[in-house]
Amino acid sequence: MKAELLMSLRMSLTVSPLFMLFISGAVAQDGWGVNYNSKSVCAPKGSALTMECTYTPPSGHSVQKAFWTKELVTSGSEPPDLLDDPEYRGRVQYLGDEHSDCTLRFKTLREKDQSKYYFTFITEQPGGKYQGEGGVDLSVTDLQVEVPERVIEGDNVTLTCKTTCSLSVRPTVTWYRSGHRLSSSTDQLHLQPVSSDNKDRYRCALLGLRSPEVTLNVEYPPKSASVSISPPGETAEGSSVTLTCSSDANPPVQNYTWFKEGGSSPVGSGHSYRALQSGFYYCVAQNEHGSQKSAAVTVTVKGSRNAAVYPGLGVGPCVVIGLILWHFLTTLARSSPVAVVKTDE
Repeated sequence: MKAELLMSLRMSLTVSPLFMLFISGAVAQDGWGVNYNSKSVCAPKGSALTMECTYTPPSGHSVQKAFWTKELVTSGSEPPDLLDDPEYRGRVQYLGDEHSDCTLRFKTLREKDQSKYYFTFITEQPGGKYQGEGGVDLSVTDLQVEVPERVIEGDNVTLTCKTTCSLSVRPTVTWYRSGHRLSSSTDQLHLQPVSSDNKDRYRCALLGLRSPEVTLNVEYPPKSASVSISPPGETAEGSSVTLTCSSDANPPVQNYTWFKEGGSSPVGSGHSYRALQSGFYYCVAQNEHGSQKSAAVTVTVKGSRNAAVYPGLGVGPCVVIGLILWHFLTTLARSSPVAVVKTDE
């Protein structure tokens, strides 16, 4: 009967005891051939994959060989059995038989396993060879954590756990931060807000497969700007002092500008500056996200036209102190009695 010639094909993707995808199909006319309802399967790398199917040979035929292959049947040739391929040996197991079951199992999927697979059976009668048309297109996916192209300090950031193909069933995703499991169980992890101090490593896991770890490249304006002086201490007349500006920034500082206290205009630019006169000097470090001013440092050059100044005092206070001292000494001299010495004639 025609009903007896119908056969069903069921394929399941098994990557854990809790995750199974069923794909159904039907045999073509006269009992020769299989039409797959679903043309593709997506499974994570490193997982187990079970392709379950049942078949019924045509009436009067006895199956001599049943196997899976990656090659199409051509006239007068028999495609190679997948189990004979060194790349699959030990990792692939045919669980079916030569009567009705044609189940194939991948113990551990590799990236190279991504291909199209065909079930083929051969009977004892001349011309009794048939291969299911269309085959099953297997995609093997990896996991990647997708990070925004640009992350700026203070931003709210979303990390996404992505596969290279769409899984038919969305399993639970596990997130890790620097090796510690997080509570989030969706394919997105929300971080708010991010800091420049964030040096954590993030990864996601899906059905036993773990993504590579990623870190955030957080951009921020200059911080901890400071000036170093060389040589330190007082410098001889005619010599110069080299000032160097340093700052932590991402991206790195683009412009360094130098100022001398008491003036409104810059006195120089660049990472280093040569100071020839005494005074207080500071730098301003700048990148595309902002700028920061350093604390001032004291430069003392002997004999320079600018009077030497002391930490914590500007030029103005020094002049005022000098005037007060001069006034005090002058007043003291005027108020002192003058001794008169008489001599005997």
